[in-house]
Amino acid sequence: MPQDKKTLPPQHQDVQPGHEGLMDPPPASDAEGYVGSGKLRGKVAIVTGGDSGIGRSVAICFAKEGADVVIVYLNEHQDAAHTIQKVEAQQVRCLALAGDLGEESFAEQVLRSTLETFGRIDVLVNNAAEQHPREKIEDISASQLEQTFRTNFFSMFNLSRLVVPHLPEGGSIVNTTSVTAYRGSAHLLDYASSKGAIVAFTRSLAQQLAKRKIRVNAVAPGPVWTPLIPSTFDEDEVESFGAKVPMARPGQPDEISPSYVFLASRDASYMTGQVLHPNGGEVING
Repeated sequence: MPQDKKTLPPQHQDVQPGHEGLMDPPPASDAEGYVGSGKLRGKVAIVTGGDSGIGRSVAICFAKEGADVVIVYLNEHQDAAHTIQKVEAQQVRCLALAGDLGEESFAEQVLRSTLETFGRIDVLVNNAAEQHPREKIEDISASQLEQTFRTNFFSMFNLSRLVVPHLPEGGSIVNTTSVTAYRGSAHLLDYASSKGAIVAFTRSLAQQLAKRKIRVNAVAPGPVWTPLIPSTFDEDEVESFGAKVPMARPGQPDEISPSYVFLASRDASYMTGQVLHPNGGEVING
């Protein structure tokens, strides 16, 4: 496939994790075409990274399925306000909590606030992440490595540890890993490594919680047009983002979120320790 294929206008944002309102074109993340059928009616779901991108689309789809939703995000208040409005339009409740999940005290606050507001937790979606491209391993500092794992993996581990005691039988955890965990990424070495850890975590926790009738699965998206992309890559890389997959374009969040609905609902009642791969046609082994 040609390396110079253009899929998007060139653009860059200076601050991670980026703002959806500044993206051109805006991602399809409002789940406009999604039709719910009550698959999560009466449930309460926590969605980290829920202000924008995949997390926003998941939160809105869950709301359309009848769930009350807690969205957790870093500091993108304008994006979060949009998500809240879309979730509440489905006649369910939405709690928004801003803070750094890399801090265990904030994870504890998320748990406490969710239980105080809703009295229960049925679904946890661990989706928050960051990435920092580097061409050589020598360019990855110890502090960057720790920061990447703290956001992408430690926060997921800690929040799951806190939430699991409150999940009922039939409860579900859905983790966001990445295609990079399977095919590798030369310039996202620490990110891909953290996403590989998430695969192992998903499979291992699934085995541990099976006897408690709690399912743990994951989704491994390919290239998806979210705020993380223009806030991570330079203009030239953004311009050709997603061109190398067989479908020759990046995915949209709304094309990824139905995988989370499936895994969170009883439709996936015989699935645990599994990973779904909405990735534009890349063939995955492992």
